[in-house]
Amino acid sequence: MASIFTKIINGEIPSYKIAEDDRFYAFLDINPNAKGHTLCIPKMEVDRLLDLDEDTYMGLMAFSRKIGMAIEAAIPCDRVGLTVIGLEVPHVHVHLIPLNAMRDATFQHKVSLSKDDFLEIAKKIRERII
Repeated sequence: MASIFTKIINGEIPSYKIAEDDRFYAFLDINPNAKGHTLCIPKMEVDRLLDLDEDTYMGLMAFSRKIGMAIEAAIPCDRVGLTVIGLEVPHVHVHLIPLNAMRDATFQHKVSLSKDDFLEIAKKIRERII
């Protein structure tokens, strides 16, 4: 059965898309740790990061770097943190989280955003992708 992320890629579930190419997809986390929290995923449905072939792994990191740089340019923060945990959804995903304090990286504190907030944030990030 397709993961929730595969359904997002296929357009069966809506998302706040940041970027997409032939192999990867980036979108805002709908339960974010911080404003601008973004997920980068391979379009290939693989459960574990280390099960990706080397080319896909390196491609995901390069794609994530590009998106992270756009986040850093769009969202005021000290830095953008990157984490891969992968327990919530059986589909590899990289969390890119704007950080101002350690609590932003703990997944214990969430921020609430409106649909308009998500749309504005996604637009700001998209505009800064190089």
